[in-house]
Amino acid sequence: MRLILFVIALALLLRGYEWVSHDYRMPWTPLSLAAPIGPFTTRKIDALADDTPRCHRLLEEAAIDYSPLPPVEAGANCGYDNGVSLSQDQPRDIAYNPAAKTTCPMAVSLVLWEKQIVRAAALRHLDTTVEAITTFGSYSCRRIGGGQTGNFSEHATANAIDIAAFRLADGRTVSVAGHWNADDERSRFLKEVRDGACTLFATTLSPDYNKAHADHLHLDQAPRGGYQYCR
Repeated sequence: MRLILFVIALALLLRGYEWVSHDYRMPWTPLSLAAPIGPFTTRKIDALADDTPRCHRLLEEAAIDYSPLPPVEAGANCGYDNGVSLSQDQPRDIAYNPAAKTTCPMAVSLVLWEKQIVRAAALRHLDTTVEAITTFGSYSCRRIGGGQTGNFSEHATANAIDIAAFRLADGRTVSVAGHWNADDERSRFLKEVRDGACTLFATTLSPDYNKAHADHLHLDQAPRGGYQYCR
């Protein structure tokens, strides 16, 4: 009897170990673009900043069409050495206009956002899919708010992107400037993609933050050790 109980206990222990060691919600489970967004996803993306080859492999394993970018050197506070460009063409599900040129970890974040948040929100609220995302760009050697003093923006290292609008497969366009306060399915879609971004990006800023963001969603992966700021 004791032997039977021991075998059962051992089987349960091994099953529990198997679950814990492979569950996407665990901090030690390797990041996968096929896994749902979990509580440690942002921290795992942070770690890619020091492992560009691993970041490239993640995109390749997920069959993401991308191109590495040459390094940009622009002083102590600007530039990047791990940039990639997400293709504007198929087989990408969603194109960017202009092409998204960001750090590789930001590109990984955008792919997860597209696949797990934007796609579902469009089907739920708009009964269609998103074909393209219009942006105000990513890399810009400037300080926060564009002033002459203060901290440099995450845009200064291509670690941010500003999302302006979404072009739908049925021909409609949903823009942050035009539809954030529309109080209809377009507004609900925009707020859901913002709320979803808050689970993934280190910083998510929307028109609810201030007037400077009245026409776009600012998304970045500032290195905060997993801490996220969402407005």
